[in-house]
Amino acid sequence: MKKHWILIALCLVGLAGCSSEYLINTTDGQMLTSDGKPHLDEDTGMLEFEDSEGRKQQIPQTQVKQIIER
Repeated sequence: MKKHWILIALCLVGLAGCSSEYLINTTDGQMLTSDGKPHLDEDTGMLEFEDSEGRKQQIPQTQVKQIIER
């Protein structure tokens, strides 16, 4: 039974590491953090991402200088 709990704990730790964090550097010098990979809405030209608090955010693609995977 103890081995099952160890296996479950290892699986949970492995799943927690699957989502990557990204840093979005803007043209005005801000550093925004994204949980998961940001994606571009080509219809609106907005970069969409979820911040570290789980809120959906959007910024214009023209304001994005660089995106770095952490």
